[in-house]
Amino acid sequence: MANDAGRGLTAGAFANLLARLGPDAERAGTAYEHLHRALVSFFAWRGATTAEECADETLDRLATRLDEGVAVENLPRFARGIARLVLLEHWRRPDGRGLPLDDVATRHLPGPDTGDDDVLAECLNRCLAALAAPSRELILDYYASEGRKRIDARKRMAEALGISESALRNRAQRLRDGLERCITCCLRPAERPGPPSGNDTNA
Repeated sequence: MANDAGRGLTAGAFANLLARLGPDAERAGTAYEHLHRALVSFFAWRGATTAEECADETLDRLATRLDEGVAVENLPRFARGIARLVLLEHWRRPDGRGLPLDDVATRHLPGPDTGDDDVLAECLNRCLAALAAPSRELILDYYASEGRKRIDARKRMAEALGISESALRNRAQRLRDGLERCITCCLRPAERPGPPSGNDTNA
């Protein structure tokens, strides 16, 4: 198993993820590789051109959320919820599959899976639809493009909103965190998703 802490994760966050995956190093490593392969398949089935990178990004975010103290009962299911967000970001890139914004918000995401995966799709659609249109556009546009184009695009977004780039970054982070919380709540049978935090882009 590669030392994924080298991708930018802290050693503590990566160790915490492994501790949640298994009681000892061998079983944790096996569980990690199994989860990584499952995520690669998830992205590959949906046409992601960089399935490995998307899987890595999903695990990075999962480890970060655990390190922040987020309570996660079902680790694989929570990871798939994060994977949905990563997939949306991938589709918004020039080299992705670029779905129209209205389609992303109103229909199930494509894929051969059934059961839990359909529930995840429905939850994500609900949570995206619960966002005000400006917030939904902001979170999707924020992760569009790559490299210098992404930097320039975010600068233009901040200028258009009349806020600093730091404030824009914080707003996008709140929206992303809100979507993840909404999806987590939606997956619990006794709960239903409410609007994610950050509905008002002027907040």
